[in-house]
Amino acid sequence: MPASAPSDRVIIFDTTLRDGEQCPGASMTYEEKIEVAELLESMGVDVIEAGFPIASQGDFESVHEIAKRSEKAVIAGLARAISGDIARAGEAVRVAKRPRIHTFVSTSPIHLAHQMRKTEEQVLEIISATVAQARNLVEDVEWSAMDATRTPIEYLCRCVEAAIKAGATTINLPDTVGYAVPEEYAAMFRAVRERVPGADKVIFSTHCHNDLGLAVANSLAGLAGGARQIECTLNGIGERAGNAALEEIVMAIKTRADVLPYGTGVDSTMLTRASKMVSAVTSFPVQYNKAIVGRNAFAHESGIHQDGMLKNNTTYEIMTPESVGVTKTSLVMGKHSGRHAFREKLKDLGYELGENALEDVFNRFKNLADRKKNVYDEDIEALVDQEIASAHDRTKVLSLTVIAGTMGPQSATLTLDIDGEHRTTQASGNGPVDATFHAIRQLIPHEAVLELYQVHAVTEGTDAQAEVSIRLSEAGYTVTARSSDPDTLVASAKAYVAALNKLSSKRNRLHAQAASA
Repeated sequence: MPASAPSDRVIIFDTTLRDGEQCPGASMTYEEKIEVAELLESMGVDVIEAGFPIASQGDFESVHEIAKRSEKAVIAGLARAISGDIARAGEAVRVAKRPRIHTFVSTSPIHLAHQMRKTEEQVLEIISATVAQARNLVEDVEWSAMDATRTPIEYLCRCVEAAIKAGATTINLPDTVGYAVPEEYAAMFRAVRERVPGADKVIFSTHCHNDLGLAVANSLAGLAGGARQIECTLNGIGERAGNAALEEIVMAIKTRADVLPYGTGVDSTMLTRASKMVSAVTSFPVQYNKAIVGRNAFAHESGIHQDGMLKNNTTYEIMTPESVGVTKTSLVMGKHSGRHAFREKLKDLGYELGENALEDVFNRFKNLADRKKNVYDEDIEALVDQEIASAHDRTKVLSLTVIAGTMGPQSATLTLDIDGEHRTTQASGNGPVDATFHAIRQLIPHEAVLELYQVHAVTEGTDAQAEVSIRLSEAGYTVTARSSDPDTLVASAKAYVAALNKLSSKRNRLHAQAASA
């Protein structure tokens, strides 16, 4: 978006597919990245940072495909201030209708001394050369000063000036380590914009990490300092404590127009759907009390709150559930519900599935309704999330029978579908879960280490579905997967197999990269 854009228009730059995916265990498959990118564009995100093309052949291919499919959004590829990185990013995004190269270099004394091992003058030369290279490849170039908030303002201004002179069209001043507080972050933008020649010709951008829980507050403060682009991620996922959450940024601007006189192009009614998709493909659960998209964001248990809501919902809700894609009305779903009602319920919950996926989820819903008296929205969401997460899995759980009790030994008989072939085994263990996991290991030999096994009930009641989260680590890579089922052991088996599928997919990508090198 050009620097001549309306002064009250905030550009939403989503980096879920790049910074968000760098969150340990949150890697996505090629197909999942395409799916997320298409949803981001349909909801009105201005800039999609599709990945880090030099990182791997798989990353390059996904960025290139997203760029090729894009219609309206700017598609950005990240590149270090290295000639090879920039060339690779340019190659990946060149097919986009609106391509961008986003290049960065460290500027703080601590980074220059310990990571870059360069002098200030050497870094200035690097900025000029690499931004100019990027500008020769695309018209839209973003330059970032990594660790800007711990960089002396005088030197930061020199770096920004060099980037602008070399052709940068967007200047990003990130709070890379989540160190800043809002007042000083806003002051930094004001100082740079006042001191640097040509600052009025470029867009300034925020990129805030959440190490002190201030990412959203700092991003909004950046607007007060003159920034007009905010870099953020869905559900706030990202390195360490994460990034500024896109849904919180969008709704803060929309809800508090009295003190935040800006606008975005994002359709807020799609926020809940987007949040659920990212949670499903990364297997990262959204905390119940997460602002805007958490399960409890529009829930009221206190008697005082309930009384106020019954009298007037504005007593305790500053935004409507509908404004973020949550419906207040509820179709009662049960074993007599038909496909049409089920499809409408999915739409109410923010899901739109293809015919095959709809049929699969509907059949699983009917099976659940036969076993469970009350089917809640959360139950249906768990079914859909599992379907999305397992759509491309090569191995699936077909059946599981477990013998457990005080007498022992505990044993599990398991049948898996592995690439279309049905395989069965029996194993024993120290308890039913251990027996189940031993059976999986017999059918899928591996060296992965179980780092997390977590169970929680999707809803209340003894007939509630169990949702199991599994984290596996192997050869330096970590993946997380979730699954749900009324039977805790079945959910455990499905989650473990889903995690192994993710590891297998990652190994295959690495082998493909090695073979093409």
